[in-house]
Amino acid sequence: MNNWQRVDDEAAMLAVGATLAQRFPSGGLITLHGDLGAGKTTLVRGLLRALGYRGNVKSPTYTLVEPYYLEGRDVFHFDLYRLAEPEELEYMGIRDYLRPDALCLVEWPEKAEGYLPPPDLRIHIRYCGTAREIFME
Repeated sequence: MNNWQRVDDEAAMLAVGATLAQRFPSGGLITLHGDLGAGKTTLVRGLLRALGYRGNVKSPTYTLVEPYYLEGRDVFHFDLYRLAEPEELEYMGIRDYLRPDALCLVEWPEKAEGYLPPPDLRIHIRYCGTAREIFME
């Protein structure tokens, strides 16, 4: 049985992100798995837009985390691609972000082995020609 959902373009990826905003009305941990350029940040952008954020949403590749404070709701977008050692998360205060009332979206979670709790949702994105496919578990 194929549980992968086809996502044909950027608009469709934004729409997937928007549905996640409804699934997580308060806090949670979502991990995003996929190759460079697969659409992880685009999905996050769709989620943030659905929550009312209108500013620029970029991948926090160099800052590791980008905070968004939205009308009583904190969303933290992590990109751990450049993380050299998982222990670096302790230095940046990862536990302060992983609050029950905060929504944390983590790209490249495998770089944080042993430092993240089990996610509430894992999203896998893969290339499928010019489109993408998404699997959520």
